[in-house]
Amino acid sequence: MRSESAARLATERVDHRFRGLPPDADGLTVGELAAQRRNLFAGGFTTPVLTLSAERLEHNLRLMETYAERHGLAFAPHGKTTMAPQLFERQIERGAWGITLAVPHQVRVARAFGVRRVFLANEVVDASALRWISAQLDADPEFRLVCYVDSVRGVELMDAALAGASRPLDVVVELAAGDGARTGVRSEAECAAVADAVARTGTLRLVGVAGYEGEVPQATTERVRAWLRRLVGLAAEFDKAGRFAGTEEIVVSAGGSAWFDAVAEEFAAVPELSRPVLKLLRSGAYVSHDDGHYRRLTPFNRVPEEGALEPAFRLWAQVVSRPSEEQAFVNAGKRDAAHDLDLPVAQVVRRDGVERPADGITVTALSDQHAWLRTEPGADVEVGDWVALGLSHPCTSFDKWQLIPLVRADGTVVDYIRTYF
Repeated sequence: MRSESAARLATERVDHRFRGLPPDADGLTVGELAAQRRNLFAGGFTTPVLTLSAERLEHNLRLMETYAERHGLAFAPHGKTTMAPQLFERQIERGAWGITLAVPHQVRVARAFGVRRVFLANEVVDASALRWISAQLDADPEFRLVCYVDSVRGVELMDAALAGASRPLDVVVELAAGDGARTGVRSEAECAAVADAVARTGTLRLVGVAGYEGEVPQATTERVRAWLRRLVGLAAEFDKAGRFAGTEEIVVSAGGSAWFDAVAEEFAAVPELSRPVLKLLRSGAYVSHDDGHYRRLTPFNRVPEEGALEPAFRLWAQVVSRPSEEQAFVNAGKRDAAHDLDLPVAQVVRRDGVERPADGITVTALSDQHAWLRTEPGADVEVGDWVALGLSHPCTSFDKWQLIPLVRADGTVVDYIRTYF
């Protein structure tokens, strides 16, 4: 997907929009600043500043590429996690089929940077967005977009908005993860009705089935597997009924970041169908992993022989107040750190170029611009120290920062990751 558009990232000027960057870098292009190879701790960076580990990012990209290949899966990582075209490009270079996205705006970002395969994991009923998608399909024969349908009414709205389109829009019927789950069709009979509605249009083409096992109510391994077997069975029933006559391959897609091992095993049992099957995995949080929610839930905990993801985020903040022996405050809060699933975790304290574990230091709360630290007796922390915080939930970490330094283990900043939320 390398393009002139991607090269624009390096020519953007550094200014007040980008938190944490050296004030004396204002006016430089991002490419010029990256070429200086500044040190995070001695190069003028200000706190708070979110960083990504260059080595851990590469490890995670390589690991999931290998995992998908080993299990015969195509991979369309969910781009809503990062909304970072540089990372989209690296994922595609690492063998990804394309990028999964959630809403039309995200597709516009991906298209601006040359992504040619998009799995849109939502039903789109916005007429303006559908007409834009149709124009993109008409203008670029190599562009492919597949999106959900989950209602007859939705199909009718899509058909009306796409009237006159020269290329049909590929769609997959979304099977809900259960009663009371999020979106999707609740029963196989209703799925057939939605598929029939698609067949009555000339603007949509049914190419498969999909869903999200992460929404299975009270999820356990067996409940997730049972739902995945329903999804595979739905694909087989649709194929037997001749519903995929207009496509060259059948798409069967699932897979968030908590159950992709179950997806891999159940998709391995997809029966032989009338056409080749594109088994599409969509996990997205693996890029940065995290120090909380996904550290606990990652399938690699269940299959350690397959490898292990590494948390790549560190939010560096500075101690600005030490009012008592039991308490300290750093200058990063809700505006800077993900906090929807878990509070940040104090990992490292840095003083005078020396790092040590943040023993006896616990984040207990966040204000808008401060993290509250409980300090146990003997905890060595002073005003001015830098503290590295591990974060939980990649999706709500990336979206708080527009330009994120990519840092080697020795502190050298080698690039800057631009996000577009």
